[in-house]
Amino acid sequence: MKTYAIRQLNLMDRRSFTDALGEIFEHSPWIAERAWNSRPFAGKEQLHAVMLTIVDEACEEEKLGLIRAHPDLGARLRMSELSVNEQKGAGLSELTADEFAEFSACNQAYTQRFGFPFIIAVKGKSKEAILEAMKHRLTLDREEEKRQALNQIAAITRFRLNDLIPLEEESNDGA
Repeated sequence: MKTYAIRQLNLMDRRSFTDALGEIFEHSPWIAERAWNSRPFAGKEQLHAVMLTIVDEACEEEKLGLIRAHPDLGARLRMSELSVNEQKGAGLSELTADEFAEFSACNQAYTQRFGFPFIIAVKGKSKEAILEAMKHRLTLDREEEKRQALNQIAAITRFRLNDLIPLEEESNDGA
């Protein structure tokens, strides 16, 4: 994965900036595109805060679109490279047939109940902990669960930005 220094991102035109950061929020480059207007950023924390403010101020349709852009956990469907790597790290790419069936059933129940996929920042979590969290969150009401999903997206994007901008003053392309 290519990495960047914040100063490089600050110097990019809108298209390059959106291309570099567009997948931080799953299949939602509109967030990076809008964040471009707030340059220059003092650091990745400020960039992340601006992006989260954009999500917070987005209309309800955009928020639901962002949530629905995420893949089902443990699904064997097309996902962004970032999601594939995150799910692989949690063991979700190597589910047994029984585990796959359980995740599929929970994903289906969750989507039927809430109208969007279950979202959790999987980094550092086991597949067992993820499944337990999914079962617990099935008991929440829709508004609380929507807040949970957006909070989890904030955590996911923080991890992704930390990988993309590992150090404020360094990048891997010599710039």
